[in-house]
Amino acid sequence: MSTKALTPFSYVILTLIGRGGAGPHDLVRMARTGRIYWDAAESQFYAEPKRLERLGLLTSHTEPGRTRPRTHYTLTDQGREALVAWMDQPARFPRIQNEPVVRLLAADLVPEHKVLESLRALREEIAAISAQLDAAEHAAAAVPSRTEYLMLNHQLSRRILQAHAEWLDQVEHKLDSRPHRGASRARRRGADG
Repeated sequence: MSTKALTPFSYVILTLIGRGGAGPHDLVRMARTGRIYWDAAESQFYAEPKRLERLGLLTSHTEPGRTRPRTHYTLTDQGREALVAWMDQPARFPRIQNEPVVRLLAADLVPEHKVLESLRALREEIAAISAQLDAAEHAAAAVPSRTEYLMLNHQLSRRILQAHAEWLDQVEHKLDSRPHRGASRARRRGADG
C-alpha cells in the first residue's frame, strides 16, 4: 500500500482510532471537542475509516449499540506502520482558514460597523469552545495512555483561543474608537462603480 493514498485526514483517523479502537460515532464525538485541532464534516468521520479498512490499515467488527449494532475499528499492523512512517515526515505549520481575518480585510469594502458586528459573534463561540475544552480536560484522565499528550494539546488550544480573544479586543478597540468610515467608503465606491 502506497502512503500516497493517505491524506492528512487519514492520519487523524488512524491516530484517533488509537490503541483501543473506536467507532465512527466515537470519532465524531472526539472531533466535536477537538474542533480547534481539525475541522471536518461529520460524514468524513464515517467514510474515511471504511476507506482505510479497504486499504488494510484498519479492521472492523460489529458491537451492540444502544439502538442498533455499531461498527468498531481497530488498527492493523499495517496501520501502525503507516503511523510510524508518517513520523518520518517533518510536521508543517498547520493550514489555516481564518474567516474572521478575511472579514476584517473586507472593512474597506463594506461598512466597518457591519464587520465589527459580525466579528463580535466570535465571543460566544470562543466561550463555547472553552467550555468544550473544560470537558475535554476533565475527560483526558480517562485515557491514561494519552492524558499527558491531550493536556499539552489542550494548553495549545487555550492559547489559540486567548490569541483570538485578544485580537478581537484590538479590533473592537480600533473600530469602535472612530467614526463609521467604512459606510461612507462603501457608498462612495457604489457611486463610482
